[in-house]
Amino acid sequence: MALSFELVDALKRFLRAQDLTYRDLAGRLKLSEAAVKRMFSRRAMSLQRLEQVCDVLDIGLAELSAEAARGRAPMAMLSEAQEQALVDEPALLVALFLTLNRWKQADVQAHFTFDNARWTALLVRLDRLGIIELMPGNRGRPLTTRNFRWRADGPMERYFRLKLLGDYFADPFDGEQDVLLLLSGSLSVAGIRELKLRLNEVAREFDALLARDAALTAQERIGVSLVLAQKPWLLQLFQPFRRSQGD
Repeated sequence: MALSFELVDALKRFLRAQDLTYRDLAGRLKLSEAAVKRMFSRRAMSLQRLEQVCDVLDIGLAELSAEAARGRAPMAMLSEAQEQALVDEPALLVALFLTLNRWKQADVQAHFTFDNARWTALLVRLDRLGIIELMPGNRGRPLTTRNFRWRADGPMERYFRLKLLGDYFADPFDGEQDVLLLLSGSLSVAGIRELKLRLNEVAREFDALLARDAALTAQERIGVSLVLAQKPWLLQLFQPFRRSQGD
């Protein structure tokens, strides 16, 4: 069947939001990249194929239709007020992290102390802030790109410098999955510019890996943060909300 331009554009926005390429989608669908490109360019897609694409993107047909009607590109950056709300309420930041990483409610409640009422209230708050859209079944659809950037010297960046930086470097980087590179030297302006471009490439690769692994279960993934260093890491502010091993 031929899809409307709006539906195809919505699918493309979902792909971009999750940093998925046609090649990535082709691999998930077990098709050639050329076949996927042709499918999108001609808007030729059966209902079964459309459902398969939606499954890869972890969205429903109703969600796709809503996005097609809205026609809004995902946010690459939050407003200062949105960031401040997350800083002011740590549980809200935890909820956003879990939603962006596609944690299902059952997984959330297995690992954190949020009951149905508390989890729903957090999702409603994020929805009212315009950061996610609350969907049926307590599913939160992010209105941001998957790994959006915090504002330079904004509330979250200041919060990180003042409160979280010590948390990040508190433990040694001596685990199998840890890397810490402390490098210094003198570079030309051109060299510094080139290095910045390379670091941006690393950030894009990180985003692509997040998108690739998002379909895995919560148990198969480890929280990782990258600040010119890499290690499995969850903020200490998460701890008051985590269940003890005996729960």
